[in-house]
Amino acid sequence: MTDTSLNVTLGRLRLRNPILTASGTFGYAREMAPFVDFKELGGIIPKTVTREARIGNPPPRTIETASGMLNSIGLDNDGLDVFIQKHIPYLQELDTAVIANIAGRSVEDYQTMAAKLAPFEKLAGLELNISCPNVSGGVDYGTNPESTEEVVRAVRNACDHPIIAKLTPNITNIVPIADAAKRGGADAVSLINTLQGMAINWRTRKPILGNIMGGLSGPAIKPVALRIVHQVKRAVDIPIIGVGGISSIDDVMEFLVTGASAVQVGTATFFNPSVSGTLTQQLRSVMQEQGIERLEDFIGTLRIDQQPRSPVMESTNIAKN
Repeated sequence: MTDTSLNVTLGRLRLRNPILTASGTFGYAREMAPFVDFKELGGIIPKTVTREARIGNPPPRTIETASGMLNSIGLDNDGLDVFIQKHIPYLQELDTAVIANIAGRSVEDYQTMAAKLAPFEKLAGLELNISCPNVSGGVDYGTNPESTEEVVRAVRNACDHPIIAKLTPNITNIVPIADAAKRGGADAVSLINTLQGMAINWRTRKPILGNIMGGLSGPAIKPVALRIVHQVKRAVDIPIIGVGGISSIDDVMEFLVTGASAVQVGTATFFNPSVSGTLTQQLRSVMQEQGIERLEDFIGTLRIDQQPRSPVMESTNIAKN
């Protein structure tokens, strides 16, 4: 099994393998060096960076839930200038692709940040966080097709890096948003960011999180993420990165066969810091066992034996039963 057989292409972005780390779960990579051999990874996506420093949301910021966790970090970070001065020099020397993740309050924010990152040619791409449910206005650009297209196009005009739009599941229909990201010039979309949720202490009759609501991640959201990957794959011609509840090689293969060209490992890193590197090794073994010579030939090969029924038909059948 040659490493070239693991290569995947997402628009202008080419990765040595499909295993990426999800933003917000891997720090700025330096913290994870004792646990992961970076050259085993397809790429690293560091913590989200904003134009100005943010102190984040009030504590408590995280809580474990059934099959997952809620977080309300609130994009706590030191701002773009500190990221450029302190973290990029280290990240650019790593033997893997590094995709910066940026978030803004306005189109101008995104455009300005992209322009500042444009000179760093060793960056493999930019992931646009237009879907964070834990900050005021965090999902605004990811819930309206026109806004999505506008912000993606502004970033595309500001730099030459490949662009990934990270989209929110907290919307009725994500397909028009993915299509708008494509029209704006995105090379790929990340599906999905966290689902909005909350936790309650009934004894005190108060919310547990300091920000009341947070983003649900982990195995609990994998079925939702798979459904959304499937829907976008069928409707929009754009490469997909699957995100949500990936902790085993079976999870990886499920996303790939459904139509994702790559995956991001997130919450699993908190309880198993070396999981992303392990998954790459397991992927090689599974490909050999299954006789898969090129991973790209396996992606999107999900078999649908019957046409999905319309919502009207589903409702009628439920009513009859």
